[in-house]
Amino acid sequence: MNITNTNIYDVAIIGGGHAGIEAALASARMGVKSIIFTLALDTVGNMPCNPSIGGTGKGHLVFEIDALGGEMAKIADKTMLQCRMLNSSKGPAVHSLRFQSDRKKYHALMKATLENQKSLDIYQAEIIEIIFDCEKNPDNKKRAVGVKTRTGEIFHAKNIIVACGTYLESNIIIGDASIESGADNMARSSYLSENLRQNGIEMMRFKTGTPARVHSDSIDYSVLEIQYGDEKITNFSDETAILNKTNENQRVCHITYTNEETHRIIRENLHRSPMYSGQIKGTGARYCPSIEDKVVRFADKERHQIFIEPMGDDTKEMYLQGLSTSMPIEIQRKIINSMRGLENAKIMRPAYAIEYDCCDPLQLRRSLEFKNIENLFGAGQFNGTSGYEEAAAQGLIAGINAALKSQGKPEFTLDRASSYIGMLIDDLVTKGTKEPYRVMTSRTEYRLSLRQDNADERLMRYGLELGLVSHERYSKLQTKLELIEKEMERVKNKTVYPTEETNKILKNNNSSEISVAIKLMDLLKRPELNYDNLKAIDPDRPSEIPENIFGLAMIRIRYGGYIIREQAEIARHKKLEGRKIPKDLDYSSLKGLRIEAVQKLEKMRPENIGEASRISGISPADITALLINLDR
Repeated sequence: MNITNTNIYDVAIIGGGHAGIEAALASARMGVKSIIFTLALDTVGNMPCNPSIGGTGKGHLVFEIDALGGEMAKIADKTMLQCRMLNSSKGPAVHSLRFQSDRKKYHALMKATLENQKSLDIYQAEIIEIIFDCEKNPDNKKRAVGVKTRTGEIFHAKNIIVACGTYLESNIIIGDASIESGADNMARSSYLSENLRQNGIEMMRFKTGTPARVHSDSIDYSVLEIQYGDEKITNFSDETAILNKTNENQRVCHITYTNEETHRIIRENLHRSPMYSGQIKGTGARYCPSIEDKVVRFADKERHQIFIEPMGDDTKEMYLQGLSTSMPIEIQRKIINSMRGLENAKIMRPAYAIEYDCCDPLQLRRSLEFKNIENLFGAGQFNGTSGYEEAAAQGLIAGINAALKSQGKPEFTLDRASSYIGMLIDDLVTKGTKEPYRVMTSRTEYRLSLRQDNADERLMRYGLELGLVSHERYSKLQTKLELIEKEMERVKNKTVYPTEETNKILKNNNSSEISVAIKLMDLLKRPELNYDNLKAIDPDRPSEIPENIFGLAMIRIRYGGYIIREQAEIARHKKLEGRKIPKDLDYSSLKGLRIEAVQKLEKMRPENIGEASRISGISPADITALLINLDR
């Protein structure tokens, strides 16, 4: 191979999307020489679907990425158009921050971040081949050693991360038209899929889609519902100050609805939908269905909500969230124009479906390295997920582990009890996925402990140890935690007496009056009471403490008992995770295991008992038998 000194790297990342960006920044910031390849520099950090960051479950991932030293949260803060805390009327476990983002500014800031990062090169090229070392390594595995571009250049790398998003042999589908293209009519990756297949990687075919964009001036906003942003803006990152953004100057979004006419148009043209005609072969995301799928699956619903959201401050493009489709363009126009406020809407970019190749994530370890190929990692939608946040989370973990492996250090993994990131990866590598996987709060068993507001408390120490979080930032976290503890101690010891004024306040807030002295903490445990409506009977409240400290203390006060019980369950979980399984264990020689269990365990090669227990088809009896054999 012709390898020049300038073409030798510790880590090479294929793909400049959200997974590739976090992988590249993490590895470079950990001090290893890295290079990121992208099909086009103009699409680095692109948001081909909705330009938003966060959302239900996804917001948790963004906070966790930030706590570990990733970049997504900071750029989201800097490009925010509208801020909304979802599920705020429910408990804190499901509160999820979501930003509508400026698409072009997000791309520009991410690209600039990559360009200014030391130890990182950014290069526009299509990678067509992973190069493998022909010599056998001690574990008898293939070993990835480099990549080859379409122009014939070869780059050597100790570790390689595949983060190709939806670009592997991708096709855009609109009606009867199937176009060999990546998202946004960009060039696709046409050769790497076959190279991966030839080297033993099992591939799947998935499908996703995106709605049309319409011209803002062609919308009649006077008849639409208005959706304002939150009055109080919450940052994703404690390192980022959002300047000059209030509820008054955030961009508003609007809401319209499908109707009987919309549904009639869809039903009469189902035969022209590639989804129903059989033209689309890939598996789509169940939790992000097309509008034609919604109309068929929920035939009893009279209407579906459609959100009209801005793409940026400097564009007239408006995104029709909830109206994903692959119908022919003339049908798309009829569907859009049938809705209130959109009667004269002009399409700027038609909606489309996109099919693409991805790998079966059951082939990966929790470090996101392939089990049977040394030094090769997968991240993002290449691993069968959907969403920018899921991609970024995996890219961060893959980048960290590729850097650690280059430095000869132990790998870094998160279990499902530690974080949404750990849950996401654990689901992928133990259960796999038959459709584009997305994170939801309902997927975790420990969601009261894994809140977005305590992501820093859970994970920032790892970011510090990895060199991705500064000592100064970690010190600020410790100060915050001390203030919370101090405030909890204060309300625990503060006595509230049954005065006429106190009982009047309680009565006004639909709370039971008190006849004996009570601690302020006990009042705060009542669901109808909070720091705000108890302010008049709490004159000693320290004014110098940041407002968010009271909210964080309140969560601990109100849900403390539940959290303690959940922590006990987490301790049991960690005990199972701590029981390691030898890499070379011969499952067929073990007594008491069913044949199906032997076959699945041989194929999956779980790293510990906890992982084995979550493999589909493995029963509690199989785990008991496995533990007995390991004890012997």
